[in-house]
Amino acid sequence: MSTRAKKSAAPSLFAAAGLADDAPRPLADKLRPQTLAEVVGQDHLLGPDGALTRMIETRSLGSLVFWGPPGTGKTTVARLLAHATDLEFVQLSAVFSGVADLKKVFDAARARRETGQGTLLFVDEVHRFNRAQQDAFLPVMEDGTIVLVGATTENPSFELNAALLSRARVLVFRPLDAEAIEKLLARAEAAEGRALPLDPEARASLVRMADGDGRAALTLAEEVWRAARRGETFDAGNLQEIVQRRAPIYDKSQDSHYNLISALHKSVRGSDPDAALYYLCRMLDAGEDPLYLARRVVRMAVEDIGLADPQALVVANAAKDAYDFLGSPEGELAIAEAVIYVATAPKSNAAYAAFGAAMRAAKQGGSLMPPKHILNAPTRLMQAEGYAHGYEYDHATAEAFSGQDYFPEALGRQTFYNPPERGFEREIRKRLDYWAKLRRERRTD
Repeated sequence: MSTRAKKSAAPSLFAAAGLADDAPRPLADKLRPQTLAEVVGQDHLLGPDGALTRMIETRSLGSLVFWGPPGTGKTTVARLLAHATDLEFVQLSAVFSGVADLKKVFDAARARRETGQGTLLFVDEVHRFNRAQQDAFLPVMEDGTIVLVGATTENPSFELNAALLSRARVLVFRPLDAEAIEKLLARAEAAEGRALPLDPEARASLVRMADGDGRAALTLAEEVWRAARRGETFDAGNLQEIVQRRAPIYDKSQDSHYNLISALHKSVRGSDPDAALYYLCRMLDAGEDPLYLARRVVRMAVEDIGLADPQALVVANAAKDAYDFLGSPEGELAIAEAVIYVATAPKSNAAYAAFGAAMRAAKQGGSLMPPKHILNAPTRLMQAEGYAHGYEYDHATAEAFSGQDYFPEALGRQTFYNPPERGFEREIRKRLDYWAKLRRERRTD
């Protein structure tokens, strides 16, 4: 039975008596917006020039994917869009639905279409559907049987197949800022007929605790009202004790994880120890494995510092060993020190780039023979073939440098490693330039 049909069905005795209105409901449900104008925090979509505003004005709604964190209004907006465009609103959760459920919905939508009624199918957590289930949407999206609005907290680029994404427009829902959260709290106070018993600092703390989630903000407000005695006002410390603390939005295998480790790595590469420490603590606070972070710091030391400061790798490995020895929380300080060290170290990816270039040359060149003069000649046959003939023992030459050629003749001399004049590599640069000078001089002799 469709949502519209359900609405038109005879109400129960309890509903007819008005008892359902008195049933307990979460504050977030009571304050759910009734019009798109009441939705806060998504002005880029619902403002005068927003994408959804333009769609509503033309009364032409295509399939959409709403991507954003929890509590930003994705479900509410989908429901209101259906109302604004006279589409039947049908809701499914990918967590509880399978192909059989989809077939029933599609059949009902086809029957509804024959009467001139379109269907907006809202699928919550659409990324939970596997590839085959996602493919089931394609024919009914193409022929207009349904307008699909999928909601996901995960990056659609990774979680939804390309065929579905090519038929839908992705709209990003942003976390609610402090101003939007304050609007919600003001509405809650108006609906409850009383102010939140919080001093200014505690109120600001509650806004931060909401972490951009409107539903969480209203839930926290409810908790405060439940806990407050008559005439009592909470400060920030009291608030922390009463509501505890919301866990930050983080999934070690999903988008938040990759976003934060990317931010940490790039802060180190950009020589900003303060930002690097911030992202390190964000991840530790969210429950990330410290050894994972220690391994990433080792990678940073190799990839972004390299020989500009060879000690960076020593420090990074020592931090990993210290954490292994001390555990949490003491060992986390060693990782923090390593992060500061690599962030403040001179930067060079010359060794990283040289390795990549040499690997490409090795793969492209095939099985090229090294020059015979640098090959050992343990047998007479090999000696007769010229192996080791003409080799100069570098330690027996002036300045311990012969200047001979070591690359395969077919490849010729290559330059892979080009150290910058930064950090320790400044000294390496001097040596390479000097050896290049000696090599040129001995070739002209």
